[in-house]
Amino acid sequence: MEPGSSVATGSGLSERVREVVRQRRIDPQREAEEVRQVALDVVAEHERRSLTGVVRSLDEPDRVVGQIVADVAGFGPLQPFLDDPEVEEIWINEPERIFIARQGRPELTSVILTAGQVRELIERMLSTSGRRLDISQPFVDAMLPGGHRLHVVLEGISRGFAAVNIRKFVARAHSLKDLVDLGTIDEPAAGFLDSCVKAGLNIVVSGGTQAGKTTLLNCLCASIPASQRLVSAEEVFELQCGHPDWVAMQTRQAGLEGTGEVGLRSLVKEALRMRPSRIVIGEVRAAESLDMLLALNAGLPGMASIHASSARQALVKLCTLPLLAGENIGAAFVVPTVASSVDLVVHTGIDAHGHRAVREVLAVTGRVENGIVEGEPVFVREGGALRRRHGVPVRRDAFEQAGIDLDEVLGLTPEASGR
Repeated sequence: MEPGSSVATGSGLSERVREVVRQRRIDPQREAEEVRQVALDVVAEHERRSLTGVVRSLDEPDRVVGQIVADVAGFGPLQPFLDDPEVEEIWINEPERIFIARQGRPELTSVILTAGQVRELIERMLSTSGRRLDISQPFVDAMLPGGHRLHVVLEGISRGFAAVNIRKFVARAHSLKDLVDLGTIDEPAAGFLDSCVKAGLNIVVSGGTQAGKTTLLNCLCASIPASQRLVSAEEVFELQCGHPDWVAMQTRQAGLEGTGEVGLRSLVKEALRMRPSRIVIGEVRAAESLDMLLALNAGLPGMASIHASSARQALVKLCTLPLLAGENIGAAFVVPTVASSVDLVVHTGIDAHGHRAVREVLAVTGRVENGIVEGEPVFVREGGALRRRHGVPVRRDAFEQAGIDLDEVLGLTPEASGR
C-alpha cells in the first residue's frame, strides 16, 4: 500500500486530473462539468485500485472530488475577480447580476451565470471548507483557500436565488507604519497606538462593514511584543498578523446530527486555558462579549472588533451585548465592567470615495455617569487629519511598566499632563 496522508493522495489525484484535462484540451474555467467528470473517473479508478491493496482507499470520495474540481477549475467566471488584487468583494444577487467592489465602490460586472452554475460554484467553494449548507442550515460562513471569507444564504431564505458574498482579505497593510503610508492613520496617532499595544492596553476597534476593522486589528497585533503568546478566536479565520507565538481558533457549525457545534463563547473560554499573554476576538456580536469582558477585567490584555457607527456607540453596544448571555446578567454589572475593562476605542470608517481612515481614538475614563460609560477623545479626524484632543489613557502605570513615557508619546508638557 502506498504511504502518505490523504492530503498527499488528494494532491496526486489533482495532478492526474490536470494531466487528463490538458490531454483533452478542456478549459477548466469554462468547462467545470467536464472537469468534474474527469475527477469522478480518476477517483473511481483510484478506488478500484484500492481493492487490490495497491493504494489506500479514500475516506470521503465525494468530498475529494469536490476538492479536486475546486483545485483544478478554480471558481470559474469568478476566478479572475478573486485573482485581481484591486477587487475587494464579490457578491451575487441573481445569476445575471454579479457585483464587485473596487476601492470601496460597487460595480455591476458583465458576468452572467445560470442558477445551476451558481449552485455548482457554491458546492465547489464549500467543498474545501468542511462546512455545509442545507434546509436545516440555510446560512454558512466559510473560508476559501485564498483566505477569502464566503457567506451564503440559501434560496428560500433569500428570494429567488441563493445570495453569495465573497469578502476578500486584500492585505495592503501589515503594520501601523503601513497604515500611515496608506493615509489610513497619521503618524502621531500611529505612534500612540503602537505604544498602547506595547503597554498592554485593552483596545476595541469599531466601524461599519468594510471599514477596515480587520486590517486595523491585524496591524495593531503586529505591535504585540514577540515574546508574548497570542491566542485569537474568530467565527471564520480572518486575522493574519503573523505573530511568532500565535494560536488561531475559529468556530464550528453543528454536524448533520445537530451536534458538535463550537461557538465563539466556548473559544473565548478555551483561550483562557492556553496560557495567553494576549487574546484577540475577531469580532464580538453577541453573548461572547461577556466572556471577553470578564477576561479583560481579570487583567489579561486583549483586543477585539465590533460593528458600530462611532466610538461612543461602540461603548454603548459593549454595554448591551453581554445582556444576551442570560437573565442573571444586568446592566448594573455590565456597565461598570466595561468602564474598568476597556481602555481605548479606535473607530475607523470608509468615505464616499472608498477611502478608509481612522476617524477617532477615544480613551475610556473609567467613570460612569447616568449609566453611560464616559470617554475622552485622544485624536479626532478633522479637515482630513487626526487632531490631538485632551484625552489621555487612565492607566499610566501600564506605560511605566513597559518603559514608555506617555507624555513624550503624546507630546505633553508636565503642566498639561498634571504631573
